[in-house]
Amino acid sequence: MTKVVAAITTSVDGYIAGPDDGPGKGLGEGGERLHYWVFGGPWTYAGGTRGEPTGEDAEWLAEAVATVGAVVGGRWTYEAAGHWGDENPWGLPFFIVTHRPEQEPEGGAFTFVSGVESAVERAVEAAGAKDVSVMGGADVIRQALDAGIVDELAIVVAPVILGGGKRLFDGFTKSLDLEHLGVRQSPFATFIQYRVKRS
Repeated sequence: MTKVVAAITTSVDGYIAGPDDGPGKGLGEGGERLHYWVFGGPWTYAGGTRGEPTGEDAEWLAEAVATVGAVVGGRWTYEAAGHWGDENPWGLPFFIVTHRPEQEPEGGAFTFVSGVESAVERAVEAAGAKDVSVMGGADVIRQALDAGIVDELAIVVAPVILGGGKRLFDGFTKSLDLEHLGVRQSPFATFIQYRVKRS
């Protein structure tokens, strides 16, 4: 059965991006440190040096990606990532939640959808027997959690305190109960997985 899995990386103090995030600097000032686990160690926007994940980081990512059949992301993430150069980084059906679905780009790499529930519904249809990954940003994950459509939540905690930026749960007022499914650790991240309990 298809599961909807939300996953995002956060700092120890709860930020998913540093200050002044945007195109060319999607993780904000100092936010590159959040994704050292993705790129095998230190990298910067200015230096552009990026490697591959290794060890526990690579294993966790490979296991997570292997189960995914479709992806949901937010418009801000899409813009901040520079549209991924108009290339779908997942190679899977990719649905972008936006208030402006009529601005969908040509080429079919991404499908723009109005509303997170509609985007997840379409992603579930496209995923077949596989899972749907809600990759963020934080606003899209909060909306999906608030709508009660997330089955599992993966929080990747980077060992850094950013001190400012965008918080994962800013403005989220709903109470949720989570069941701990497991934890893994590397020098660059702690991977915590939860099942979202239904009331």
